This record gives sequence, C-alpha cells and structure tokens, in this order.
Amino acid sequence: MSAVGEITRQATRLACYRAGSGPKVLFQHGLGGDEAQVAALFPEDVPVTRLTLECRGHGRSDAGAGGWSFDQFAEDLEVLLSREGSGPLVLGGVSMGAALALKLAVARPERVRGLILLRPAWGAGPVRDNMAPVAEAARRLGAGETGVDGTVLARDMAEAPDNLASLRGYFTRPNAAAFAPVLAAMAADDPGLTEAQIASLAMPALILSAPRDLIHPAALAAELAGLLPKAILKPLPDKAADPQAHREAARAAISDFLAQLD
Repeated sequence: MSAVGEITRQATRLACYRAGSGPKVLFQHGLGGDEAQVAALFPEDVPVTRLTLECRGHGRSDAGAGGWSFDQFAEDLEVLLSREGSGPLVLGGVSMGAALALKLAVARPERVRGLILLRPAWGAGPVRDNMAPVAEAARRLGAGETGVDGTVLARDMAEAPDNLASLRGYFTRPNAAAFAPVLAAMAADDPGLTEAQIASLAMPALILSAPRDLIHPAALAAELAGLLPKAILKPLPDKAADPQAHREAARAAISDFLAQLD
C-alpha cells in the first residue's frame, strides 16, 4: 500500500508516493501512466522503499503552466530526491520513466546502485520514429478528435494491439483535452543523452523488453543493453496476449535483480 504525499515546484503541486521499507528505489511511470501503473509492475515482496513521483499532468499531479520536457520532469525528480537525502539508490521506470531514470543516472552516476529500464521507448540521440504514433495521437487529441479507430494510424498499429489500446486510452482519460499538450510535448522530446554517456554508466542494469511492441521496440532495448557495460537483457511475455503473465514476469525479474544488488 502506497502512502501519498506531495512536493511543490514552480507553484505546481506534484503527487509523490512511498511504499515499503528498506533501501530506496525510484521507479517512474510511463507517458500517460501514474502510480497505479508502477504498483502493478513493481514487486511488493522486496525489502525496499519504492518512491514514485507522478509527473506533471499525470495522476494526481497538476499540469503546471507548460514547458513539459525531460529536463523539466528530471528537475522535478531531483527535488524529490534531494528531500530523501544523498544516499545511494536504484533508479528505474517504464517507457518514459525508464528514460528519466537513465537521464538521472547520467547526471549523478555516483549515487546510483542499479538501473531498471522496463520497455524503454527513448535511447541516445533525438526522438525516433517509434514515438510517431504517440505524436499523431496527441495531434488528433489536441484537434478535438474522439479517437484513432478507422484511421491509418489504427491500421498501422494493428500488429501491436497493446500499443493501440494505449493510444485509444489517451482519448478516454478524464482529463484528455488538458493532457493533449503534455502528450504532444513529451512525444516530441528526448532525454538529451549520447551513446558515450550511456556507455559510461558502470552500475548493474536490468533491461526488460516485450514482443509486438512498436512504441517500445525490443531492438531499442537490445541497443541499450549493448551500450550499458553491466546490463542484463530479459524478454517478457507478450503484454497484449497475457497482461497478467507480463506483469508477473516483470515483478519477478525486478525482484531477482534487486536481490542480487545486496
């Protein structure tokens, strides 16, 4: 069970969560996700304190006045971490959360005990074509359209049914119109990292991928595993075919990885 609190930065209230006890793990949600997404993927039976900050425009957090970017979100996370002290911790996340974890690890490698990247969607360099479906969904959402069904986008995403479900979900969320500019900004941004910066990270890393995922391609996960010198790459079961098996495998892999860090 997570305890909810908040921090305030730039007059923007951000919800943060704490669960468990023990060494700290910051684990972040994906673009459009929230604390519930993290709770479903992170193991409950490990002796760690799991911290999560719902990024601007996500979950219970306010959207703020604008400027949504990886830099802004990472600075928000630094405020949370500064409140937690200067001790070592594990950084991780899913999709956008994985990119934020990687960005924070590059900025402060001396503080990071381990790195967990679940279904990464961003790597080194500029944003890639895998984020184009999200950008198109954001454009349609911002234009007041009601969904993607019947469009070329839906046809192109048919081979990745979990991705298509996520795109549909952007249109049905309670704050869909207000979330559109946040979605558009993040789909167009990148963490600002180079291959050399990623390759310099010497901490143990766990990278989890899934099949039939066009937004979080397995090839990108393999690319990051090839850059990180102490990376373990593990494929997960197909999320669209069996969501429960996917979640259980993710939790088991994370649990094993954390146990090996002790």
